[in-house]
Amino acid sequence: MTYIIIIFLVCMSAFFSGLTLGFFSLNKDDLRRKAKLGDKQAKRVFSVRKDGNLLLCTLLIGNVAVNSALSIFLGSIVSGVIAGIMATLLIVIFGEIIPQASFARHSLVFSSKLVLPVKFFIFIFYPICKPLALALDKVLGDEMPTVYSKRELVRLIEDHEDNEASDLIADEEKIIKGALSYSEKNVFDILTPRNEVFLFSFDQPFDEEMIKKIVDSGHSRIPVYGEKREDIIAILYTKDLINNDLRGKKVIDIARDDVIFVDSKKPLNQLLNAFKKTRHHLFVVLDKYGGMSGIVTIEDVLEEIIGEEIVDEFDKYEDAQIIAKEKMKMKKLNKI
Repeated sequence: MTYIIIIFLVCMSAFFSGLTLGFFSLNKDDLRRKAKLGDKQAKRVFSVRKDGNLLLCTLLIGNVAVNSALSIFLGSIVSGVIAGIMATLLIVIFGEIIPQASFARHSLVFSSKLVLPVKFFIFIFYPICKPLALALDKVLGDEMPTVYSKRELVRLIEDHEDNEASDLIADEEKIIKGALSYSEKNVFDILTPRNEVFLFSFDQPFDEEMIKKIVDSGHSRIPVYGEKREDIIAILYTKDLINNDLRGKKVIDIARDDVIFVDSKKPLNQLLNAFKKTRHHLFVVLDKYGGMSGIVTIEDVLEEIIGEEIVDEFDKYEDAQIIAKEKMKMKKLNKI
């Protein structure tokens, strides 16, 4: 009978030890999210994991009580020194190492299957554990929520996508990473420089050559400048040319004066909000002297978010910003 009790106590030691590691290796916030998404295992575990201090006190008191009882029963069948060695070996190997190694690998599965016994012990030890848990809540407060930095989230997404068990694909990883990092950039990082902007003078008359240039460019909006190329005064919408008698008219007669200017230092998240608020798809970027530094479109922002260029059949280059910068470098070298 004594041996049966010893085996039972070793099993109970494994039960409390394994569950302590199993439950507390599961993040409470992660369990809450999974439960809201319909994960039944997470919902069962969260029902006891949400009160962390009460659960901790229950499992630890149960573990200490079982281990103490185990030492007493071992001492009744063998001498004191041998009993101590046997108790240590039994508790360490069968009561700690094996159950904790098992629960560490399958914590959610094992914990969810043993929720009912845990609730039973919470009920049994409640008069002792509840006051201790309340004291811990008052002194230590609630568990600190897990908050990741953007860099940690990016790394988490990369590791998640690399895992074979993940349902996240490479394109989704790229878009999520772009959405997390695009606000760290500003307008200057994505604008199309002035020397690459397709534009017209305000007094440019409509003729066949000009119409052909507009068609070949593929642009739906074209900036219009005044006396100087840096002075943008209007935007020509190519859709306004349809069913419009252009004979004898100049660009300024058709162009709209709803130009919106933006500072080159504006963060991209604010820029995207400005696009949505104004319902415009093209802004003129000003330099520090108040002249045109370039233009930026909603397409440029979307390219930053998805992490690649959106190129259509009319684009000359895959990335006009890079081409423009290379041209500027060549001009400087030629001057030298």
